[in-house]
Amino acid sequence: MTRLSFRPIRAADDAAMAAIIRTVMTEFGACGAGFAINDAEVDCMSSSYAIPGAAYFVVESDGRVVGGGGVAPLAGAPAGVCELRKMYLLEEARGQRMGERLLGHCLDVARSLGYRVCYLETLTGMDVAQRLYEKVGFRRLPGPMGATGHHGCDRYYALDLV
Repeated sequence: MTRLSFRPIRAADDAAMAAIIRTVMTEFGACGAGFAINDAEVDCMSSSYAIPGAAYFVVESDGRVVGGGGVAPLAGAPAGVCELRKMYLLEEARGQRMGERLLGHCLDVARSLGYRVCYLETLTGMDVAQRLYEKVGFRRLPGPMGATGHHGCDRYYALDLV
């Protein structure tokens, strides 16, 4: 088992993170219109999360970026609501509890930034991720919140942070 760690994203990580997002989303069939793979921020993750109320972290294995995840304000939602965004791990980094550790860190950061609710969108087929979200207390919602533009997603979750 490889030793994994995470740290804040840097500009030098942008190309690797964009490739990871495109690889993982394609793996799960999330590559058409309405999916995050098409978001403008994919190619410039470090600057996209260098704004107030946002943070993004990359997962490393022996100095190589193998995943990431972050939080940012949920577009179109009231103040106090953030979105867990672009949390993806390459297959080689899965099954080592890194997703759980990274998710916990992102939620702690969201709390420290003053968020009261964390929202996320996912899709059928990302079953392991959904089990993780439910394990930490996310509740399934009947429909989307905010205005993410990700109409390709079909599963919605929220977690009260306070």
